[in-house]
Amino acid sequence: MINIKTDSRKVKKGDIFVALRGIVGDGHDFIPKAIENGAGKIIAEEGKYNVDYEIVKDTREYLNNYLKTNYNKYLEEMNIIGITGTNGKTTSAYLIYDALNKLDMDCIYIGTIGYFDKTGKIGDLPNTTPEVTEIYDMLINAYDNGYRYAVVEASSEGLLHRRLENIPFSYAIFTNLTQDHLNIHGTMENYAKCKQKLFNSIRVGGKAIINYDDPNKELFILPYNTNITYGFNGGDYKLVDYQMNILGSSFTFLSDGVKQNIKVPLIGKYNIYNVLVTIIILHELGVLYSKIEEVLLNINAPAGRMDMVEYKNNRIIIDYAHTPDAVLNVISTVKDVCDGHIYTVFGCTGDRDRTKRPIMTKIVTDLSDKAIITCDDVHNEDPNRIVDDMLKGLVNTNYEVELDRKKAIRKGIKMLSTGDALLILGKGHEEVMIVKDNKRIPFNDKKCVLEYLESKKVIRIEKIDD
Repeated sequence: MINIKTDSRKVKKGDIFVALRGIVGDGHDFIPKAIENGAGKIIAEEGKYNVDYEIVKDTREYLNNYLKTNYNKYLEEMNIIGITGTNGKTTSAYLIYDALNKLDMDCIYIGTIGYFDKTGKIGDLPNTTPEVTEIYDMLINAYDNGYRYAVVEASSEGLLHRRLENIPFSYAIFTNLTQDHLNIHGTMENYAKCKQKLFNSIRVGGKAIINYDDPNKELFILPYNTNITYGFNGGDYKLVDYQMNILGSSFTFLSDGVKQNIKVPLIGKYNIYNVLVTIIILHELGVLYSKIEEVLLNINAPAGRMDMVEYKNNRIIIDYAHTPDAVLNVISTVKDVCDGHIYTVFGCTGDRDRTKRPIMTKIVTDLSDKAIITCDDVHNEDPNRIVDDMLKGLVNTNYEVELDRKKAIRKGIKMLSTGDALLILGKGHEEVMIVKDNKRIPFNDKKCVLEYLESKKVIRIEKIDD
């Protein structure tokens, strides 16, 4: 465990406490608590204290330099894989984590769905990309326990706030860039530049892996990196064919002039991208294609990503999709393999990018036979205003509004007839509903579905385990 902290509650006797200035708080306000908990030294930008202290111009810079000086010698013995992009981060990261552990190449995962070691989930995280001290703590702990592989989701917000600065990434992966988080970044250009920061953190000898099909690829193909590209339209790993049904996909890609055929129990063209990223990492780490093919036959997707429950002759699909691009991909995928009607339950998050709300609603109502608009995490925003934004300019009328998410899900299930599909989008794996004043109410979409089916004594088969 590292001896430098930014959270006063986690300070132990003798630790260094660094007071960071954040967006919603100032670490200087918690210096008394850190001292009370036994801090041996305080790093601050101002003030006088009754323990050993040092005043510096930039506490964030001090922290990142301290971590690099004292701990990077261990991290440089690991293969740390960073993944950034609007969509696909969690699935790609989890697939890499799962594949490496299936190959006995012990790996940890740090990202949206929590902190995992080879035994499974260790705990939840406050953000997709936690504070840098937490990341170093998890990496050093993994190193001490013999792990030499780690996969880390690099969110734009985490990169913006320098939570990954100085971490020596062996691989940096760019999945794609579509509209999201403009409430934080203001413009797509700023959003892209934040994601680009990951590609300035690649260690000597490391490699950048970039989606050739994304129109923003040139921002990530930097001249000082060793670049590997992948995609349908070109690249070092070029996809040439794919087929899918409700049970899985098969595809062919070309690398170094040789065709490779892969089968996976996942559906969706976007998941083919995620799987190909996994293949590239495994191949670059020296795993033979024959072994890769074998591992991918039993690969697991993360909870809440195309998570399917079979109900009579219908399918209920829970997915985290919460951006226009992700919603389009998920519904389009299901349309390709579903012969019946498609019903979609979804909402939009409060206190977030308002411009994407009507875009998402149009996509859902264009592609679904019927949509049920409901609440997502409303935070401190009036749910009725969120719905008003969602319906702005909408011509389609194939929707109804039910703000109670549990009731909305049950309405959706009741609509199902033979061969239909119900999509429940937006929250995926999440276990709480966040409402006013950051109050967290226990809620999980899949549990809501299963509880209702249990109450009706319906036999169901879970296609993807939690």
